[in-house]
Amino acid sequence: MRILLAEDEKSMSRALTAILTKNNYSVDAVYDGEDALTYLLSGDYDCAILDVMMPKMDGFTVLRKARENKLPLPVMMLTAKSQIDDKVEGLDLGANDYLTKPFESRELLARLRAITRSVTPATDNVLRYGNTSLNRASFELSTATGHVKLAAKEYQMMEFLMANPGVLISTDRFMEKVWGLDSDADINVVWTNLSYLRKKLASIDANIKIKATRNAGYSLEIDE
Repeated sequence: MRILLAEDEKSMSRALTAILTKNNYSVDAVYDGEDALTYLLSGDYDCAILDVMMPKMDGFTVLRKARENKLPLPVMMLTAKSQIDDKVEGLDLGANDYLTKPFESRELLARLRAITRSVTPATDNVLRYGNTSLNRASFELSTATGHVKLAAKEYQMMEFLMANPGVLISTDRFMEKVWGLDSDADINVVWTNLSYLRKKLASIDANIKIKATRNAGYSLEIDE
């Protein structure tokens, strides 16, 4: 799941990015409201976390403009303010939740899971294709023969593939969806992680394969 984090305090942003990444979220971090809106309008996010007090454009304005542009993604507001009026304003503008600083990381993660359930319903907690299943809670890939736990980027790529079986996904699309718009990672990381995934699929006797289509991308197919 890909998250846009808009937080102008860079130490807080780094800490939140580390927490989210450790919990298998892909994070793009920005530090002002103008960048937050630009990223939201041009990116493909499953959720946004917006600080209220940001330079150039505050979080309320970002949220209002996002909703005016018909962006339906869940949004959590972060603020040092605890006044009821501020919370009411955020919720009235279309926020899904409101978290007041300081907060515990466990509470942030629990609230994120709650507001993204419409994106990833509980009934879809396990993705299945062929004889293979991917558990979104344990990050395990399994068949009747065995199971293997995936590393963070492997999991995000496999989830993307299994949510879109048979669909061609380009290397650039993987980079954008899993590593983020601002990543300085080399494109080789996509090929490396696909290689790891192929080996792990083979290790559990999966009857699905990651097929490469020259100059087009990769797709998940039944291995007949």
